Amino acid sequence: MEQAAALSERQRRALGRPRTIEAGQASLSLVLNLIREGRATTRHELERSSELGRAVIADRIAALMDLGLLREGELGPATGGRAPRHMRFRADAGSILVSAIDQSSIAVGVADLSGRLLFEHHEAADLAEGPEAILGRLAMLFAWMMEEGDRPAPWGIGLAMPGAVEKTGVPFAAVPVMSSLQSWSSYPFVERLITRLGAPVWVRSGVQSMTMGEFKAGAGQPAPDMIYVKLGRSISAGLISEGRLHRGAEGATGMIGHTRIGDAILEAVAGADALSHQARTAAKSGESRYLTQALERQGDVSVVDVGHGAQLGDIFCVELLTRCGRMVGEALAPLANMLNPSLIVIGGVVAETGDSLLAGIREAVYRLSHPLVTRDLRIVRSQMGASSGLVGAAQVVIEELFSPTLLQGWITQGSPLRHPDFLALHARLAPTDPGQQP
Repeated sequence: MEQAAALSERQRRALGRPRTIEAGQASLSLVLNLIREGRATTRHELERSSELGRAVIADRIAALMDLGLLREGELGPATGGRAPRHMRFRADAGSILVSAIDQSSIAVGVADLSGRLLFEHHEAADLAEGPEAILGRLAMLFAWMMEEGDRPAPWGIGLAMPGAVEKTGVPFAAVPVMSSLQSWSSYPFVERLITRLGAPVWVRSGVQSMTMGEFKAGAGQPAPDMIYVKLGRSISAGLISEGRLHRGAEGATGMIGHTRIGDAILEAVAGADALSHQARTAAKSGESRYLTQALERQGDVSVVDVGHGAQLGDIFCVELLTRCGRMVGEALAPLANMLNPSLIVIGGVVAETGDSLLAGIREAVYRLSHPLVTRDLRIVRSQMGASSGLVGAAQVVIEELFSPTLLQGWITQGSPLRHPDFLALHARLAPTDPGQQP
């Protein structure tokens, strides 16, 4: 895929003005982020919020327009004088490629620079095929999406991966994938993706990306303190505290599946595999008439069948999901007491089984938590489904690209693809990738 690192003629003209740009990266970054986040969009608002003078604001706006990062928007209402002109961030200046990879599926998408998901695609996959096969498929899907929509070049790539992802603390660093996929540990998956796509890559765990997605575009939009819980084959949680994703010291926060509930580990008794195993046993013994019929009809039963059975009133399925919900709630109650969230969002394949599970979680959390903690606490099921990981991965990239420190390194170039650190990283990695196109 062709890199969009080349500068337009308008950007070259802007770069020829060191008086207004190269001496003012900090103020340029401040003005851009004020407009991008909608905190100040008129010249008067920008002067007040930034504490910069009128002439400086006018100069910075002109420079950012020359760089292709701003455009003029609509006129605002007049208040006794000339109607103010709103400035708008150009969310279409670049694209963000995102992917959520799980043990049995790949989801990919394209977002604009505001984080709005423009396109998504989901398909089955098997991580056991190995990192090289998954990388090849991922690169092919990304290329297809970019070509189909005739989209601007990717400014960054966000990956949501199963298991914990370690922190590096270094911008544009080629981070390791995750330690939980031992067969991938020696394969430079992220580095290969950087060289194939020509864009920086940021990786988070699947549950952390889903947490960001729910916070930015789902049930968590008005909740700066929330917990997201993913109930699938594994059980994990993500935390938003005061509006920011909390990753922990090593990036491994939220591994609640390893919590002990009685004599058992939560994941071993309430994960999707554990529920499917109990469902098969009940189907074979005749304890659940619905599951027995499903087994005869399909040859197997899964947690999805348990959900269908519960919705149809099958006693075994209702009790199984209620018991599962109570165990999850018992693990969440100490977290609620410690963190005092205003919202807990339950997602993942097990969460989609229906209301019996959610009722069990609520009962345990409300029973075991302090009344002050639960007074205004909402516990809801995710409505975003598999899209939450893609939306969250896009938000991770946006937060990184437009963080003041990183932004000041590329803003005078008009694109993060021309950040000196990224150019150096790409040049260093490209000769090591045998699949890189000449």
